Amino acid sequence: MKLPPDIQFYHDIRLLIYRPRGLIDQAAINKITSVIEDLEAATQEPFNRFSDTSEVHEVELNFRYVIDLSLHRRVSHAGRAPVKSAILATDSTLVHYARLLAVLTQGSSIQVRVFQNRKEAAQWLGVPVELLAEKPAGGADQSNYRK
Repeated sequence: MKLPPDIQFYHDIRLLIYRPRGLIDQAAINKITSVIEDLEAATQEPFNRFSDTSEVHEVELNFRYVIDLSLHRRVSHAGRAPVKSAILATDSTLVHYARLLAVLTQGSSIQVRVFQNRKEAAQWLGVPVELLAEKPAGGADQSNYRK
């Protein structure tokens, strides 16, 4: 499965990394949600997520959309193995929306935590902090689904 350049999936450690840039709006969120749901269907195995929003400079979302999406993800992920979703956010608007997502998914199989520190996110996910670096390491094309 070919992934957009702002998304990497590491099959060996069961981790999806999303690095949006510029604008976060409903189209961007719909894109990442679609990729996650496609990978869930294709792999049938749980995987954690890391969203690095440090390069997002504009947010065009609203509460109703975030609430609806969160409830959709709760229902669509019901009965699946638990996963962790770490969101690196420093922008106050993104922190607010990420915390709303965390509250709305509380008690579901999707555990969301918001971080302002990459090292803490890596520790919580159980992965090397270098993997969550601002730019992917190495020269390999990491935009492809890796087995």
